[in-house]
Amino acid sequence: MTTTRITVLGGGPGGYVAAVRAAQLGAEVTLIEADNVGGTCLNRGCIPSKTLITTAELLEKFHRAAEFGVTVEGGVHPDMQRLMARKNAIIKSQIRGIENLLKHHHVRLLKGSGVIREPGLAVARQPDGEVEVPWDRLILATGTVPFEIPAFPFDGTKIISSDDALELESVPPSMVIVGGGVIGCEFAFILSALGCRVTVVEALSRLLPLPSVDENCSKVLQREMKKRKIKFVVNRTVERAEDAGDHLRITIGASPFLENPSPRDQKPATVEAACMLVCVGRKPNSAGIGLENLGLQPDERGWLAADERMRTAVPDVYAIGDLLGPAKVMLAHVASTEGMVAAENAMGGERLMDYSVVPGAIFTTPEVANVGLSEAEAVKAGHDVRADSVLFRTLGKAQAIGEIAGEAKIVSEKGSGRILGVHIVGPHATDLIAEAAVVMQMGGGVRDIAATIHAHPTLAEIMMETSFKALGRSLHG
Repeated sequence: MTTTRITVLGGGPGGYVAAVRAAQLGAEVTLIEADNVGGTCLNRGCIPSKTLITTAELLEKFHRAAEFGVTVEGGVHPDMQRLMARKNAIIKSQIRGIENLLKHHHVRLLKGSGVIREPGLAVARQPDGEVEVPWDRLILATGTVPFEIPAFPFDGTKIISSDDALELESVPPSMVIVGGGVIGCEFAFILSALGCRVTVVEALSRLLPLPSVDENCSKVLQREMKKRKIKFVVNRTVERAEDAGDHLRITIGASPFLENPSPRDQKPATVEAACMLVCVGRKPNSAGIGLENLGLQPDERGWLAADERMRTAVPDVYAIGDLLGPAKVMLAHVASTEGMVAAENAMGGERLMDYSVVPGAIFTTPEVANVGLSEAEAVKAGHDVRADSVLFRTLGKAQAIGEIAGEAKIVSEKGSGRILGVHIVGPHATDLIAEAAVVMQMGGGVRDIAATIHAHPTLAEIMMETSFKALGRSLHG
């Protein structure tokens, strides 16, 4: 019996999971990665940013120590050298873990730039030459890099990307963040807690302007930003950034997305800041990998298309992860699931990728999490909707830990009680959303949550309280 040879280009959370799953199914697997395994998520995204967020939250706790009956003598300030050393140590530990995982499953890891030479043949370009890798099935998982605005090219010092922000050797006194999406908002809270004066500029009408994020979550987040003296403006864009010696002079104008702007909206404003962080999206790593040698054509922005089995337009070639762009869901945990789907189908399966129940996690302060439809999306889709919310301040655990900001909202179908979506902004929201995801995945409703005994005192009680309210028998909420 001939062994199927599977080659994976890209060792991020999609690529390495695809490699491991294919190996588990009996394939002879080669994984080609130009950088460290783990991709953007591990090396320049999820893990390093959460390491910084942990320190930022600890600093905030120190500043609130008196509330908790603790006296702190002397000043409390971040040590960026030790923070970066901790971040790097965590990344290295995770990289070793993935490499050992690949070794355990007998996946051949080649360090180098993966390029498709012709159908059935890829090469790993290394400093001392090329290694040819023949394949029967190919999985593309090359990911993305930060999008650079031509008018504001990254210089790594005054105009920086999210990659640069994770390597800061010192905390800048002030910063303008261009883009109030997930990355921009996370960095706003991190940098503010570390001692930076932050201004966020967002072109749309609210922060976190994603359709999947409930508008109430944005409102709570904006209120918490104001409490921390984080400045933000919406319906505005950065027009110019001029070098003024030791700082930038940044001109902010009306957003092109704003309909019927007033004279006040159109009036430009000037902000001075030590540097500017540009977080306006990402672009695909699809150029230069030899797609043309397969006859595979990405769209005009470089994104690749794949069907629900993760197959591209070319037989035996699959694509997963952020390379698929906003037509799919650009999240690390989605990439991992797509990787498993691609690997199983490359080995003869017929598994379909299901995007209907995908939890989202945003690590701001407080955290924001969601799964399923927002209230607005549910109404637009024609559902007979009811939406019920409960504040975290009603929970004894939230009061005890001093984290009372936020709420949970359940969007359900009237009559049946089927859950259409859950939106949480508050302490540990990114952990709490898992309960909602499980119930939705099993086709459950508010009665299932209400009938489940929740431990007391816990933050998880927010789901029980909200489900009670959705059934018209609110207890504490």
